[in-house]
Amino acid sequence: MSYFKFYHFRRGSRCHQFLLFIIYLSSFRDVVALQMSFESTHMASVPELASPPSTGSFYPIEISPAVIPQYPLPNESLPPMYPTFPATYEPVLSGKCPVNFSALSDILSKTASDCAQPMAMLVGNAICCPQFSSLVHIFQGFYSISSDKLVVPNAVANDCFSDIMSILISKGANATIPSICLIKSANLTGGSCPVNDVTTFEKMVNSSSLLEACTTVDTLKECCRPICQPAIAEAALKISGGESSMIENKDAGQGSNRVDILSDCKGVVYSYISRKIPSVAANIAFRRLSACKVNKVCPLQFKQPSEVIAACRNVAAPSPSCCSSLNAYIAGIQRQMLITNKQAIICATMFGSMLRKGGVMTNIYELCDVDLKDFSIQVAGCLLRSFPADVIFDNTTGYSFTCDLNDNIIAPWPSSSSVSSLSLCAPEMSLPALPTSQTMKNPGCRGVGLEMMVPIFSLFLFSAILC
Repeated sequence: MSYFKFYHFRRGSRCHQFLLFIIYLSSFRDVVALQMSFESTHMASVPELASPPSTGSFYPIEISPAVIPQYPLPNESLPPMYPTFPATYEPVLSGKCPVNFSALSDILSKTASDCAQPMAMLVGNAICCPQFSSLVHIFQGFYSISSDKLVVPNAVANDCFSDIMSILISKGANATIPSICLIKSANLTGGSCPVNDVTTFEKMVNSSSLLEACTTVDTLKECCRPICQPAIAEAALKISGGESSMIENKDAGQGSNRVDILSDCKGVVYSYISRKIPSVAANIAFRRLSACKVNKVCPLQFKQPSEVIAACRNVAAPSPSCCSSLNAYIAGIQRQMLITNKQAIICATMFGSMLRKGGVMTNIYELCDVDLKDFSIQVAGCLLRSFPADVIFDNTTGYSFTCDLNDNIIAPWPSSSSVSSLSLCAPEMSLPALPTSQTMKNPGCRGVGLEMMVPIFSLFLFSAILC
């Protein structure tokens, strides 16, 4: 039977006894308790209750393909999150793309795993699309490594893009990646960028400064005090024709065309960087740059919460009707995708602003116990890490990825109905406070740490019982 691996921490003797009873029953359901440690049983003080969790990083969710039972209704669509493991095979290539794809086998395999068929839609924004974009940049630079060009010729761009997709699909990737990520064969060609060769590029750009800024990207520094991003933007501006061209196009009413040219030229800059540094280093750098962009935006779609506003507009204390309406709305959000912890902060703030604009002044997140993790798909209450992450697949452990969550952090309620910008960088930004004894929802088992391997189809039942 397949498994999820996760940690659960609680305090209180009654909950402790209940957990032991569950573990005893689990022997009849192939649930194995791996480790239980007992710490001191003194009553925790308020400062202790407000201290950070001992760990915020959960072990990867592991699903073994060899033990997944056959779905009993083969003609019906699979239920949400039901694991599928597509067979791999040798791809049939066009033969028209003159590239040694075996030299890119590692990054192709990583991309196929990150965009795996059953996972691509769920992790598209945070994992799949950043990795697929990185692959396209690296391929663009690798294609012409033996020539002076920085782009793939139009004549073979479609064939090369088709071959890339054929290889990815043969390794288990989702066939709809291009539409999920809005990337097409034209992204390989340099588009409308006027510079597409190394000689011209190096005459116009301080390439040594560019490579110094972007060879190694520090995620924490880059996202708040960027070094590589402005270097890429500056290089793209120079090879696109410079500021004078921007002014001319603006006067001619061609601002949108200018944006397209700058975007295409950024692709050429990425191609140049990928030629000059190893593909592994380039992939790491590009993924870290993507993480900065991903964590600045909430990717969720919010419909107008009119029912929530009507039920919660005048509440000042916990209200069953308000919380029921809020929980029903959030349940719809949870069907969309897995998001990162930083995205969850932005999404919670955005949604709270919508409610405040509708007249809900009370912090109903606190009244109704809405946590940050409630804004993500409920896979063990998972929020992805804000750092670049990957989906891992092999024939033994199946698909796995690492969750990063703080179980008891209440979603932040905005201070006003208008959110012009939200900075996640110190000192401008303060994260939601860790819960105190008043806000902790389960004061349960004193000092008990439990690591369990839980069958995938029992996870949701046990989560509901233990929470």
